[in-house]
Amino acid sequence: MGRLARYCLWLARLVAAAILVWLGGFGWFVASSYLMRADPASTTDAIVVLTGGRQRLETGLDLLAGGKAKKLFISGVNQHVDRDELLHTLGPVPENAACCIVIGHSASDTFGNARETAEWMHGEGYRSLRLVTSWYHMQRSLLEFGRAMPQAWIIPHPVYAHHVDPQRWWNRHGAPLLVLGEYDKYLITLALPLLQAWWPPPAAGPALRTAGDFGPTRAYAQ
Repeated sequence: MGRLARYCLWLARLVAAAILVWLGGFGWFVASSYLMRADPASTTDAIVVLTGGRQRLETGLDLLAGGKAKKLFISGVNQHVDRDELLHTLGPVPENAACCIVIGHSASDTFGNARETAEWMHGEGYRSLRLVTSWYHMQRSLLEFGRAMPQAWIIPHPVYAHHVDPQRWWNRHGAPLLVLGEYDKYLITLALPLLQAWWPPPAAGPALRTAGDFGPTRAYAQ
């Protein structure tokens, strides 16, 4: 067998092994995410809802009204939407819950959700939270939140949608594609610290100094 043939065979085996590992990981991801169940009895300092669907918000409000936490924090709200406008879309809100809802506008992804929530939790002095998001998004959310708040107690509360958005062209296969994409994002998030250790970001260059940094200037007559 020539050297090129041996190399091709070795490469094919490597690719096959990588595919098997990826498929095995995907099976674990789907099973562990879908079979995850919330703890209905425990209470926490806060309930945190990650925006992305009406059902998540409704679940968070029901939990707050049921006395499962002191406050509800909704992370990742559009900057053009205020608290009252957001709650208006959900209909009547129980009086005992309306006063304890806070929204965050600074997050645009799951990484940002975790950092935004960590900052708010620190300001409130909270140490525990119930995390509400879609079931397929929970594993990556727990990973990001665990990194942002390693000392916090986090209870997952996955939400299971009853249907896939029919307005999307791939609605018949929407759920599998959504879960598949989320699995790839989870793998990237999982590997990111290792990649950063191997290829650290370049150090920032020296700050440029402006004329103002040298104090007031003087005008001299010629």
